[in-house]
Amino acid sequence: GKSPVPSFLQDLNCFLIGGWYSVGVNFFSSVRINGEFMFLISPCSKAFVLKFALHFGCGLAFLTGTISHSHAQSDLAGSIVVEGSSTLEPILMKAKDEFNKNHPKVNVSVSGKGTGNGLAALIKGETDIADASRPIKQKELDDCRKAGIEFYEIPVAYDGLSIVVNRSNTFVKRLTVEQLTKIFREDQAVKTWNEIDPTWPKEPISIYAAGIASGTHDYFVEVIGGEKKKGLRSDEKTTLSEDDKMLVRGIKKDLNSIGFFGYAYYLPEAETLRAVEVVNEKGDAVAPTAETIANGTYSPFSRPLFIYVNAESYRRAEVKEFVDFLLVESQTIVEKAGYIPLPREIYDLGLDRLEGVRAKEIGTYFLDPSGKKRHGSLREIYEKKENLIK
Repeated sequence: GKSPVPSFLQDLNCFLIGGWYSVGVNFFSSVRINGEFMFLISPCSKAFVLKFALHFGCGLAFLTGTISHSHAQSDLAGSIVVEGSSTLEPILMKAKDEFNKNHPKVNVSVSGKGTGNGLAALIKGETDIADASRPIKQKELDDCRKAGIEFYEIPVAYDGLSIVVNRSNTFVKRLTVEQLTKIFREDQAVKTWNEIDPTWPKEPISIYAAGIASGTHDYFVEVIGGEKKKGLRSDEKTTLSEDDKMLVRGIKKDLNSIGFFGYAYYLPEAETLRAVEVVNEKGDAVAPTAETIANGTYSPFSRPLFIYVNAESYRRAEVKEFVDFLLVESQTIVEKAGYIPLPREIYDLGLDRLEGVRAKEIGTYFLDPSGKKRHGSLREIYEKKENLIK
């Protein structure tokens, strides 16, 4: 029968239980990570406080009688421009959709024209956030300095650069980096499949690859370029595009094709395309999955993805709210977008650099003093303050 408890008291009870359950889970998570009860103010406390503030705000809205489907909507207004990697576009679009549920008056523009284009827009002051599927380069950092642009560098997800063939291709099961080099590099660029393996058919190879403004292009070339620093082939059998969806369509139509793009673009097409196993440094043939990308066994094509936040833009309320929301809710947003979330403590490091105990750490951690890309685990590079290059 009907509950004797008034509905508004039931709702209040749900809020209180849910809110304090969130407190308990996050508090004890902090204790477990840091190992001591005394560390309530910890690297993960920033996300906890922000997340609880969201729950508490909803509770206050309820108590003032304003909570009903549009209940938690705020009066925050303004515009945010996000430009950059097509690989990160699904993540930022998902963040935008979730953010606008509570902040419908904030216009968030998301464009995925390539990492290079996004960082160029950051340098020119034309975007609030540049998203990138590779770390910033030394020349881009120098151009930021010349333009007086300061930025926060924040990792947001893991991705596995997926090597993909048409589903009807039954002979390419796995490839070594050496074989990928023969297929894709400009100074080798084999023409037919049997040049890779004599047991494979003598059919022409068609290439569908990320365009030169793409961070995915740069990352792939870094792997196959070797000491000679050779680039990607650009002959008549090669199609280059910053539009990952175009690459997907091309491979689906071409039986003898091969290409590469982010894991989130492969995953929805797993019934019509096939991801090739890549032989890693240990000699194991590994396919891209959420598990192999996160644990690094899908090597050398597991990589972190970044956002670069204009420090001046972050002072604006709408940009700050959006970036904080993305980092607090990052694990849910990233997973919903089809990518692999980072460990919670990495997001909390990002929050602390924005306004926490390590606030104002502006610059990059992923270049060394000579301008070369740092190598090592994400955590190893990102948590060391001495790695910061301004």
